[in-house]
This record gives sequence, structure tokens and C-alpha cells, in this order.
Amino acid sequence: MNQKNLIITFTRNPELGKVKTRLAKTIGNPSALAIYKKLLEHTESVLRPLNCDKAVYYSVKIRENDVWDNSIYQKHQQHGNDLGQRMANAFKHGFENDYKKIIIVGSDLYDLKPEHINQAFDALDNNDVVLGPAEDGGYYLLGMKELYAKLFQNKNWGTSSVLKETLDNLEQENVFLLETLNDIDIYEDIEKYNDLKALIKP
Repeated sequence: MNQKNLIITFTRNPELGKVKTRLAKTIGNPSALAIYKKLLEHTESVLRPLNCDKAVYYSVKIRENDVWDNSIYQKHQQHGNDLGQRMANAFKHGFENDYKKIIIVGSDLYDLKPEHINQAFDALDNNDVVLGPAEDGGYYLLGMKELYAKLFQNKNWGTSSVLKETLDNLEQENVFLLETLNDIDIYEDIEKYNDLKALIKP
């Protein structure tokens, strides 16, 4: 395995009423939970074949027997008061453990493929930061070779301004942008995926 590269994903514990709450307003909590579990399975299938170390950061508590195989994934607890702090702490922990390139990716992208992450690792050879823009104005992937703490401060997480504000912080750095992908937050985000819509309970 390539010991110098690390891929991180953040996950919420898949519990009824605790995941995809905006989506649940339209389709109900049981359906939102079923779709979130499907998204976790998809994310795991994308990360599993990658030639790098892998870590999962849990929102509430670490699970042993779940979709993330203990023999493949390092398991950690998220720490911090907001998403920015939690991501910064995850990157900091990785760099303190001598990883040279670290990428974090969301767990709610049905269009995510291994090629996106491999492309991001490759792009870090010649760039300081890699971003994967999301259609909603945020980003689904962030990669770097050193900790840029400013990227995690003074952001309205979950809003359409996050990507622009992040790029504004990086005016002095070389930034590589991946293709824009759709992350799943509201009903309109799943309309083109028939297998996700099939999980909606009547």
C-alpha cells in the first residue's frame, strides 16, 4: 500500500431521524435512512480499491461491525464544534502521522468514482490544494499536502458560498479543480437516480 497517502471520509451514524434531514422533509425519515445507507455502501465501494491508507471519521460513535471493514479502514471519532474544526482536526491528525497527501471526501455522492480520488492524488504532485466542487456551491473533496488552517475558519458550512470563500482563501496557492458533482441533500438531487428513488417507501 502507498503509506504516504490517506483518504478520509466523514460519516454520520445511520440512525433514523439523524441523517439526510433535508431530504427526509420530502420523503420521510425511513426512506432518507435507506438512501443514506445506500450512499455509504457506494462510498465504501469507491474507497476500497484505492492504493492508499483509508480512514473513517464517525460523527457520534465508532462502530465496529458496519460497512467499513476494520481491517481496511482506520476508525476515528470526529472532534470539533463545527464541520470546519472537525475537518481541520482530521487533517492535522493525518499530517502528524506522517502522511504526505491527504484527501477528505464526502459520503453522499452517488456519482463519485475511484478515478476522482486518484486524479486528486495525482494533481497534488503539482498543486498545493485540490477541490472537488459540488453543484450546490460547496465542495465534495478537499486534498492538500500541508494544513491550510484558514480553509476551515469563518465559513457558513452547508451553504452555497463555501466553495467561493475557500477559493478566495487560496489566491496565493496553486489549486486544481476536479469536475463538479452532485451531492445528495434534497429530493431534487435524487431525481435522476432510479435506484435511489426505488428506496423511497410509500
